[in-house]
Amino acid sequence: MKLLLVNANTNTFVTDTVAAAARKCASPGTEILAVTSPFGAPIIESRAEHAIGTYATLALVAEHSEGCDAVIIAVSYDTGLAGARELLSIPVVGMTEAALLTACMLGGRIGIVSFGRRVAPLYRELVASYGLTDRVGGWRVIESAAPYRPGGRDGIRPEIATQARDLIEKDGAEVIVVTGAVMAGMQADLQPELPVPVLDGITSGIAQAELLVRLGLKKAETGSYAPPGPRDLVNVTDAVSRAFAQA
Repeated sequence: MKLLLVNANTNTFVTDTVAAAARKCASPGTEILAVTSPFGAPIIESRAEHAIGTYATLALVAEHSEGCDAVIIAVSYDTGLAGARELLSIPVVGMTEAALLTACMLGGRIGIVSFGRRVAPLYRELVASYGLTDRVGGWRVIESAAPYRPGGRDGIRPEIATQARDLIEKDGAEVIVVTGAVMAGMQADLQPELPVPVLDGITSGIAQAELLVRLGLKKAETGSYAPPGPRDLVNVTDAVSRAFAQA
């Protein structure tokens, strides 16, 4: 099995972090290919950058998905997920989508720890788009860029654990979701410190993608996620043009 991890940011440190965590949690024999956008924001921190990243996602999956069995969107806003899912014939999984849906199978109230007040509304809008607002028991936002620096995750882990415990004690959270692609693999580090299940998006995304591949379900042939078919597109990449022609 071959899985494609797509980072619509330009930050290769994030891509490397995600790829390392994915290879650690993937099943034996699963190959991981991780790609980074050549344009856009180093870290998506606004709706405008998210919009740029949506096209970056489509360009990356069009260029790199051939020969892959599934795609994982390795941006925590699940940037470009819907378009990629419509365009491709293979499963496409959003990392935060995967964490949230996995959390629904583990408990009732979900507690979410995210980074940056500026982007907190983007996460709330994403959760609402999945119809899961009522499942979220509480939010905590940490204002720190430390995880985006080498070695920075270890320094911020105690604060994540503190905020997670607060969600459990004050908001009744029964499952904790830690957002952010750069937090890939943090589940294993935090779990021994907390009394409820802890999820990160990449660990959940890899497991969900492998499950969908093994189920072997067909691509929708009707409805809004059916292939869009050939279109007259102007000034897009050759790979995107070919993807539409083949859809």
